[in-house]
Amino acid sequence: MKILVVGSGGREHALCWAIAASPLVDRLWCAPGNAGIAANAECVGIAAGDVDGLAGFAREQAIDLVVIGPEAPLAAGLADRLAALGIRAFGPSADAAMLEASKGFMKDLCARHRVPTAAYGRFSEPEAAKAHIAAAGAPIVVKADGLAAGKGVIICDTASEATRAVDDMLTEGTFGAAGREIVIEEFLEGEELSFFALVDGEHALPLASAQDHKRVGDGDTGPNTGGMGAYSPAPACTDEIAGAVMDTIIHPTVRAMKAEGRPYRGILYAGLILTADGPKLLEFNVRFGDPECQVLMPRLVSDIVPALVAACDGELGNFDLRWRDEAALTVVMATQGYPGPVDAGSVIGGLDEAAETEGVTIFHAATARSETGEFVSSGGRVLGVTAVAATVAEAQQRAYGAIDRIDWPDGFCRRDIGWRAVRQGGQSD
Repeated sequence: MKILVVGSGGREHALCWAIAASPLVDRLWCAPGNAGIAANAECVGIAAGDVDGLAGFAREQAIDLVVIGPEAPLAAGLADRLAALGIRAFGPSADAAMLEASKGFMKDLCARHRVPTAAYGRFSEPEAAKAHIAAAGAPIVVKADGLAAGKGVIICDTASEATRAVDDMLTEGTFGAAGREIVIEEFLEGEELSFFALVDGEHALPLASAQDHKRVGDGDTGPNTGGMGAYSPAPACTDEIAGAVMDTIIHPTVRAMKAEGRPYRGILYAGLILTADGPKLLEFNVRFGDPECQVLMPRLVSDIVPALVAACDGELGNFDLRWRDEAALTVVMATQGYPGPVDAGSVIGGLDEAAETEGVTIFHAATARSETGEFVSSGGRVLGVTAVAATVAEAQQRAYGAIDRIDWPDGFCRRDIGWRAVRQGGQSD
């Protein structure tokens, strides 16, 4: 097969790493890729958002499968364009990608089909939003309706914080078009969980469990980010919890999307919170999580390519996947200042030495090569240092051991990734 992966982050590096290992693959491209991905795939200078350019390249190269990593090209209709050309694409149509592209759409769908989620309201006028906050009280959550690169969710401990978030989004335009409408939700108490399922329009196949860390600082403090680390399996995801998630959230959503003329194909990523009343949905994403993909791929024993094809072709009904018993943990290294503005171009040394650590693979999220051939940073989240070991605790030790061999003064990371699993001292799937 000839396969094209779309995207340039750590998620796409992990996908390219897994796809490149398949004996079914003759040639693998990544558009646009990054300096680390170049070790696994041929990087093509086409932006992930260039739907015309990507479709043209796929047609010219007679690509057999396009794996679309980020949400933006899915929302822009890349899968639809490829389908019109007769090219198989892993990822939902633009209509189905609305599950992530509009939080309001997702919440309304849940309300119509009784998928358990937080109580909410949708607002485009600041005064109405503030009145809702005054009536509901705090803590409360304010979300930009559209795509905001994982940063459009503000958890507000006080009503004044929530009011400020409303002003930032609706009046100041902090998130641009993504924040022209907002969703305000009740704050739910409980442990968060990332849950992934392959979907072929009708059938859903759950993947291994994972948990990420959204806050920028140790102890889950500071602003939300795109994700500062992840681990798999997640002890919180017992067989009972996984069954409940499939029965009350994943299967009803797949049925609902089909019934409403938006059949869903691809990976469905449910961000959950485990409340006293059972699992509830925080949000849907229409692509692999980043950095969760970086812990799922190293644990996957099965060849990923047939699974991706089965999701595209509606053949998941009798499909199964095998997973390693070992745990995986990823620590994200980011540029100082993230999730705010960052300076690119700082030199990163010691990557070869770090990668020699037993069980460690380093996935690149935002790197480039300098004129002298050195790796340099090119964004906020830059590296995903991933370790596989018998337990989450051992994987944690290996990952941080590798990080300590990386010479990057302009970089930082959390030092407590996996703390919940380590504290609980167990793991399940």
